[in-house]
Amino acid sequence: MRLLQLEYFLVVVDEGSFTRAAARLMIAQPSLSQQVAGLEREVGGKLLERLPRGVRLTPAGRSFEPEARKAVSAVNRAKRAAKDALGLRGGEIEIATVLSVAVGILPPAIAAWRHTFPGVSVGLQEFRHRVLLEAALTNGQADLAIGPRPQDWPGSVVSLGYEEFVLVLASGDPVANSDADVPLSAVARYDWVLFEQDHGLSALVAGACAKAGFRPSGSIRTSQVEAAARLAATGAGVALVPRNIVPPGLDAAVLRLDPPLLREQTAYARSEFNAQAASFVNILVTTTTGLGFMTTAPPAHAWLTDQLRSL
Repeated sequence: MRLLQLEYFLVVVDEGSFTRAAARLMIAQPSLSQQVAGLEREVGGKLLERLPRGVRLTPAGRSFEPEARKAVSAVNRAKRAAKDALGLRGGEIEIATVLSVAVGILPPAIAAWRHTFPGVSVGLQEFRHRVLLEAALTNGQADLAIGPRPQDWPGSVVSLGYEEFVLVLASGDPVANSDADVPLSAVARYDWVLFEQDHGLSALVAGACAKAGFRPSGSIRTSQVEAAARLAATGAGVALVPRNIVPPGLDAAVLRLDPPLLREQTAYARSEFNAQAASFVNILVTTTTGLGFMTTAPPAHAWLTDQLRSL
C-alpha cells in the first residue's frame, strides 16, 4: 500500500467523483482509477461504489477513510518535523479553524507570517463547528487549531484574548440613535439574520438571546459570518457577530452590548507546539491585540460564551 494510493483515494472521496478528482490532481482518469483499484485489491474489497453521477463510500470504505486520513497526515507531519529539525525554511504549516476565525482573525496573521517566512506555505482548513475542529486536530489533520477554548484539552493551549460580539443593524435604525451601549433585549422583537443550525455561532446567538429573555425570530439563515453582517446592514434583520469580522466602512449601525458578550479565542495543539506552530502563535498574539482583543481578565458583568453553554 503506497502513500500515493491513499492520497488519490482521499481526493476521490472529497470530490465525490473520479472525473473531478482527476481534474484536481491533473492526471488522466484511467490512471486514477487504476491506483484506486490497486488499493481495493490490496485491502481485499471495494472501498467505493461507482454511481452514474459520482461515487460513495462502501461500508468498508467508511471504515477505511478516517484511518487513511490519519496515515497521510502522519507522513506529512513527519516530513515537516524533519525539515524543522534540519533548520529548513520550506514546507507547510497546516492550520485548522472555525469559519468566523478564518474571516476575522487569521488574515492579518497569515499576511505577517508570509512576510516573515515566505518559504513556508499555509494550509487552511475551515470548520463550521468547534467540535469538528477539535476532532480534526485530534485525528492529526493539522499542526494547530485556532478557535474557542477546547474543553478538557490534554495538549498545549495558548489564550489569544477575548473577542467582543456586536449588533449590526441598518444605518438610521431607531435603536442606534443613542451613543450608549444597548441591552440585547432592545432588539428582542426584531427579525434576525441567523446562522445555519449546524454552525457554531447558531448556539451562541440562541444562548445569548435566551439569557436576555427572548428567542430570536429568524428571517434569513446563512453559514457565512461576514454575510450576516452585510445582510443586517441592508435591513434584512439584526445580526450578532464578532466585532472583528465587520467589514471596514460597512454602511451599518454597529452597536456594543451592555453587558458585553465576549468569547475567548485560543491556539492549541495535540501536545507541544512544533517550531512552526509556536512561531505562528507568537504572530497571532500580536495581530489579535491589533484587532482590539481584550487580553486581561474580562469584567465581572460580562457574558462569556462558555457560561452561555454555547458551542
